Amino acid sequence: MVRLGTGIGWRPEIADDIARLPGIDWVEVVAENICPDHVPDALRRLRERGTTVVPHGVSLGLGGAERPDPGRLEALAERAEALGSPLVTEHIAFVRAGGPLTASPAIEAGHLLPVPRTRDALDVLCENVRIAQDALPVPLAVENIAALISWPGEEMTEGQFLAELVERTGVRLLIDVANLHTNHVNRGEDPAKALDELPTSAIAYVHVAGGVEKDGVWHDSHAHPVTQPVLDVLAELCARTAPPGVLLERDEDFPAAGELAGELDAIRAVTAAGVVEGAVAPATTSAAPDAPVPDAVRERLALAQTSLLSALVGGTPPPEGFDRRRLRVQSAALTAKRASVVAKVAPELPEILGTGYRPAFARYADGRPMTGGYRRDALAFAEQLLADGRPEDPAARRRLTLWWQERSGPAPLASHPAARLARRVRLALSGRRAA
Repeated sequence: MVRLGTGIGWRPEIADDIARLPGIDWVEVVAENICPDHVPDALRRLRERGTTVVPHGVSLGLGGAERPDPGRLEALAERAEALGSPLVTEHIAFVRAGGPLTASPAIEAGHLLPVPRTRDALDVLCENVRIAQDALPVPLAVENIAALISWPGEEMTEGQFLAELVERTGVRLLIDVANLHTNHVNRGEDPAKALDELPTSAIAYVHVAGGVEKDGVWHDSHAHPVTQPVLDVLAELCARTAPPGVLLERDEDFPAAGELAGELDAIRAVTAAGVVEGAVAPATTSAAPDAPVPDAVRERLALAQTSLLSALVGGTPPPEGFDRRRLRVQSAALTAKRASVVAKVAPELPEILGTGYRPAFARYADGRPMTGGYRRDALAFAEQLLADGRPEDPAARRRLTLWWQERSGPAPLASHPAARLARRVRLALSGRRAA
């Protein structure tokens, strides 16, 4: 197992701070945010200094009923090679549902959703992990996720589920101690029990992140400071094994560099105090292959996941056995995240709509699942607003029309400043004539 040390999630917003922080041994990047042919200069300079970079995927959906998409696997492999990474990581989650297995439209969650801890789901996950391992040039590690909801009729604990996954595939684990704490608050699961059941020799590295509790629900926000209960779970893990790497995650509301340094120091203090004999555990070995998963098993899982996701993002009735209050909380959280990501990929939309952006997006998203990624979602949102004659302010509606025209169609319109200026002039003149 590669010794990584102490790291931080690399984000463009804090790239300069990361470059100056002392004792950063490695960084993790969201794989989908990196183009292999155009690695950001700040990240390239870190690599030139000898800093290890690990790509962390968020869209593969290894826990979904479908087999992993070859194009997504190829893209993940390209990033691992471009960054010279010793491993890549993904999540034990499903992120989309519907499609051929259910003879229904494909829909996307825009978020990581929990896999039911059942034999069917484990069989599918094991086969999907093996497909991914065969396609990647470096070892794969998979992460436990945080969840607001529990599946009815689960057959295993989280620790048992992960242990059997490792035994059957030889995959490595990325253990997120903040997610263990989240599941303790939201689902009553004991982090210590989960850690006792884990194969610690399979741990590739550990995530530490902040969150916040609201109305008895813990939100794994990655936008708040790391709390003491999360550090306590890290201490529990370090009392059992010395993890090869520990990484601080922060995705929004970035604090000053001094605060980040303080959180990293707190993490180092916990890992130093909990070091056990044997330092780095040996790498796991690949297990013997399972028999192919029958199509009927994938179809059963597909129907269950589609039913849940449709209730969360499509307004269909909740599946039997789920906590309806938690489903409403999860649905609202998915809409809020969807609005936040659309605002990042299309920052002009909240600028044009102002304080009306989020209420308008919530109305648009209600019963309307995402089907083609966030950029397509941004265009569809703008189309819906314009079709409804909104925004009411004529100047804002002209700006939104221009924004949509420049990004829709089979090919983007010319991007030369003069061409854009000419379009704006024509739009302004046409607006005055209409007035």
